[in-house]
Amino acid sequence: MDLALLRTFVTVHRAGSFTRAAALLGLSQPAVTSQIRTLERQLGRPLFLRQARGVTPTTIGDELAHKAAPHLDALVEIAESGLDDESSLRTLHLAGPPEFTAERALPALTELTGDDGQGFALRASFGTAEETLEGLAAGHHDLAISTARPRGALLTATPLCDEEHVLVAAPRWAERIGPGALRLKGAPALENLPVVEVHESLPLVSRYWASVFDSRPATSGMVIVPDLRAVLACVIAGAGLAVLPRYLCAAGLDRGEIVTLHDPAVPPLRTYFLVVRTGTLAMPHIARAYEWLQRAAATWC
Repeated sequence: MDLALLRTFVTVHRAGSFTRAAALLGLSQPAVTSQIRTLERQLGRPLFLRQARGVTPTTIGDELAHKAAPHLDALVEIAESGLDDESSLRTLHLAGPPEFTAERALPALTELTGDDGQGFALRASFGTAEETLEGLAAGHHDLAISTARPRGALLTATPLCDEEHVLVAAPRWAERIGPGALRLKGAPALENLPVVEVHESLPLVSRYWASVFDSRPATSGMVIVPDLRAVLACVIAGAGLAVLPRYLCAAGLDRGEIVTLHDPAVPPLRTYFLVVRTGTLAMPHIARAYEWLQRAAATWC
């Protein structure tokens, strides 16, 4: 059986689409379709059910993928290991949310980009969870950090760490609310405070309100800026309240530039996932970055 046909088959099986598999393999869609038909003729069995959107593997297709994929991944690992020497500097393409990637992931990974003989070149891009996962699936990135767990077999996700969300504002707003007001009144005590957020839908504030107050925020955003670091700067300047990751605002809290407005018994958390295309951990530079980030994340929690 032709290994090239098996490689195409496993890629289609993981991608769930001839079109997406073609992009990952660097082939045309007709070429991928032709290779799958050739393999089906050789086996005398259909491997996929064609649907309006993508393909679904038959039971025979699932069985073949289960048997073939680990061996193909092992061959890729052997081939890639041969390229992983001092004369061949690989490039890692990383994608993730701007704040977490800039504040956490990139400082950790730059320790691997030095001239110690085990480094790699690094290219980073920022985007939403949807944009990041779509780009990874399309082959634009090697490794992604996402706040959403992907579905399907094409991408493999591992929980990386949780971030705690805190409700913060400048001290003058806390004084305006008064001590004990939140404990007595709950969310209504905050209704007259302006809100600073990353989007008109108030994603972080809404999640906090639902988790802590079992309600929805009764106000719209006063300042909307699509970067949590800018949100923090606006809150320090007195623009209003915000919900921010604790790691991002810890220094401001320590300096007294902002204060926490509420300290719930169970603080809201958001999970970050480390995501790769299934099978690509066979590539040494991706595996090294993946393992390094997991080790670094143990100190972030």
